[in-house]
Amino acid sequence: MIRTLLLIGLGGSIGSILRYLSSVVIEKYYTTVFPLATFMINILGCLLIGIIMGTLEKNHVTDSSIKWLLVTGFCGGFTTFSTFGYENIRLLQNGNMALAFLYIGASVFVGLGSVWIGLTLVK
Repeated sequence: MIRTLLLIGLGGSIGSILRYLSSVVIEKYYTTVFPLATFMINILGCLLIGIIMGTLEKNHVTDSSIKWLLVTGFCGGFTTFSTFGYENIRLLQNGNMALAFLYIGASVFVGLGSVWIGLTLVK
């Protein structure tokens, strides 16, 4: 149990740091009302989880340590779904209903598509 928690913590730490650095870079070059950094990070996280899980399944890897480190830890720390929820509430509260629904729809559909692409890439 301690080993599992350490793996998740390590992966989550790395994912969180990369999420922050990615946000800094994206926001430096793209300023918009649309939460582009969170959107791009969530989509990339969906692609990564598809690639990781597809690779593990393809190679019949059953060692859950890799899943704890990369999926639960890294992808969980890298993606920003709680931020996504908050940003949508803020968009709605500020009267940007169309933009909020665009963000929600695009995140869900492009995110699911990215998981599918990730799984397909490793087949």
